[in-house]
Amino acid sequence: MASPADCKYTKEHEWVRLEGETATVGITEFAQQELGDVVFVELPAAGSPVEQGQTFGAVESVKAASDLYAPISGQVLEANAALEDTPDAVNKDPYGAGWMLKVQPADLSELDSLMDAAAYDSYVQGLH
Repeated sequence: MASPADCKYTKEHEWVRLEGETATVGITEFAQQELGDVVFVELPAAGSPVEQGQTFGAVESVKAASDLYAPISGQVLEANAALEDTPDAVNKDPYGAGWMLKVQPADLSELDSLMDAAAYDSYVQGLH
């Protein structure tokens, strides 16, 4: 499955999509498949700072718990509160309803250090 071309990707399997001045963050299709059924998502509150490459939360599934790493530095504008009641949205629609954070980016040049969809898909192929 090809990853969406409008996102950038980390080696830890997070994605970021820039929409105007806002960066939306989530985990990739590959990550949710590896985790299995997501049962809990822990996210920071609005106003919290996030730093590229640092943990910002956690996701728990029936198989494992995994830290979430920020693909970009900035300030959290919004966490996806719907995931508290419906964490399985991460499995059903990881690039849509399963988004995790909306971030006000501190430095857009950080996006240059991330993989585009083709590079990420190639990276994931190398993991199998």
